[in-house]
Amino acid sequence: MAEGAIDRHGKPISSNYVKELVVKRLGFDTRVTVLGHVQRGGTPSAFDRVLSSKMGMEAVLALLEATPETPACVVSLSGNQAVRLPLMECVQMTKEVQKAMNELRFDEAIQLRGKSFENNWNTYKLLAHQKPSQSKSNFSLAILNVGAPAAGMNAAVRSAVRVGLAQGHKVYTVNDGFEGLARGAVNEIYWRDVGGWTGQGGSLLGTKRTRPKTCLDKIVENIRKYNIQALLVIGGFEAYEGVLQLVEARGHYDELCIVMCVIPATISNNVPGTDLSLGSDTAVNAAMESCDKIKQSASGTKRRVFIVETMGGFCGYLATTAGIAVGADAAYIFEEPFNIHDLKANVEHLTDKMKTDIQRGLVLRNEKCHHHYTTEFIHNLYSAEGKGVFDCRMNVLGHLQQGGSPTPFDRNYGTKLGVKAVLWITDKLKETYRQGRVFADAPETACMVGMRRKVLSFNPVTELKEHTDFEHRMPKEQWWLNLRPMLKMLAKYPTNFNEYVTGEIEHVTRRSLSIETGF
Repeated sequence: MAEGAIDRHGKPISSNYVKELVVKRLGFDTRVTVLGHVQRGGTPSAFDRVLSSKMGMEAVLALLEATPETPACVVSLSGNQAVRLPLMECVQMTKEVQKAMNELRFDEAIQLRGKSFENNWNTYKLLAHQKPSQSKSNFSLAILNVGAPAAGMNAAVRSAVRVGLAQGHKVYTVNDGFEGLARGAVNEIYWRDVGGWTGQGGSLLGTKRTRPKTCLDKIVENIRKYNIQALLVIGGFEAYEGVLQLVEARGHYDELCIVMCVIPATISNNVPGTDLSLGSDTAVNAAMESCDKIKQSASGTKRRVFIVETMGGFCGYLATTAGIAVGADAAYIFEEPFNIHDLKANVEHLTDKMKTDIQRGLVLRNEKCHHHYTTEFIHNLYSAEGKGVFDCRMNVLGHLQQGGSPTPFDRNYGTKLGVKAVLWITDKLKETYRQGRVFADAPETACMVGMRRKVLSFNPVTELKEHTDFEHRMPKEQWWLNLRPMLKMLAKYPTNFNEYVTGEIEHVTRRSLSIETGF
């Protein structure tokens, strides 16, 4: 419970009062734990490190662009984009919230805090306690994980199952992705079966990279057998490709004319249609924590440089974001081509750095950033060119970036994606139900749910094809490349900010809060 909790009459509610109530009414042995200042301590997460770096840079640029007539602003974040909010509008809205609280207008106070806050509160209330459906819907939904494991998958399954049951649907889970669907590994699931899944890493359902085209007839047979009318596929690029294959096969199989939705879940953050994939935040934190320990090792030995390889396929999101979070001297990625002259310049930069008080270096390399300039090649190059100035060590982080418990962000993100996806599926099932069956053959009945800035939207997978680089398994345009100038600037390289997209002014009023959809 929050330290400032009050009842509907405005009277304070203490933790001891709740404890006594539980003991008296339920007879449970109850203890009170006050977290206190523990919540203020600890190492900052990757998100907080990148956020503070981005907001600090945005604040300086705002000052440099300002004139004496420019109104004071607050640098903030809207989704993944920096924005500038008029200071006095923020102050006024803060006062409005407090006024609503003082006058016991709690629903209005929640709305004034923004749509994202309201969405979080409503999601919590929806999932916290079992809510039997008023009536059976006669619809059935199957949930499966596809591709490599990603933290947050289990949170998405949990919320999807519970919302599906609350809507009156029959809910199935499928073990081992499309391969499991082909061999009939389909089980009906209930509310209590997914208890405690939110904080667990990996994929409790099991996941495989198998695409549907290798076993299409068997998949169709089991969709018919279990009367599955909707598929919720949670996974990365393989999940996206798999649903695309199912949609393209609709013309040959009526059984595939069902509602389909993809929840993007991959540590690589390489799926089109979304700015952030489920699991990428946990992976960045895993890489960051490993690099922190490596830097600690380097600090004990003067004049040492570490070359660290991250995962991500051809997508350089992990290397770039982790590089900012740990203060890397360079991060090599596929999206930003480099040559031997660039490598030479980086070695010279580190040589100059070793002459200062900071006598250690950290260089990140995305695993597929260059066919010839491998991690071992870069290690050997740095070792040879830095001989007599610094020595070099190499680390491959590997699959530790896929493991571990999901971060709070991925737990909440997975939960909200699961809720939104099932509510969207429910609407589509009702729209496409005719003559006693679901017949969904329109492109908009097979979508990817994704976050753009702070808005969750549904994009048909067929429309995403033109935005996808299938050869390299990633979107053609990626927002996080805008972070690259900041990475170089923080590493003390001469940086040109002409291409950097600065934050725009956004107003904070009752009207702006009422029309935004939030996240």
